[in-house]
Amino acid sequence: MARQIEFHNPPTLMKAVGYTHGVVSQGGRILFFAGQVAKDKDGQTVGKGDIVAQFRQVCENLRTVVTAAGGQLTDVVKLTIYVLDANEYRRQGKAIGGVYREYFGRHFPAMTLVGARDLYDASDGCMIEIDGFASLS
Repeated sequence: MARQIEFHNPPTLMKAVGYTHGVVSQGGRILFFAGQVAKDKDGQTVGKGDIVAQFRQVCENLRTVVTAAGGQLTDVVKLTIYVLDANEYRRQGKAIGGVYREYFGRHFPAMTLVGARDLYDASDGCMIEIDGFASLS
């Protein structure tokens, strides 16, 4: 059976801008990926103090995980974004959106943004972590 992804944005909910309210995946395989932070392959934190640079590194890490499993970023159906400072994320929203489009284009999976009091790698300078899953054919 071929994989099918259906995006659901019911008209009775507020308009989804930059995300999708719900995604139904039928067929294929599901890749669950662990929280990715702004660390390079050597374990060094990229962009300390710069949430946009860190978002770019996280997207690069996400692409690496998804492509290693035989998929592409447009196969991602859910992202949960954890940030230490939701207001800073919001202030940098335009720049973060530009980076997002470089990696995902106009593909908007279901997304949640969570302001967190702490992240496991915060002591290493990480300000953001993203986990989620993808539906692979």
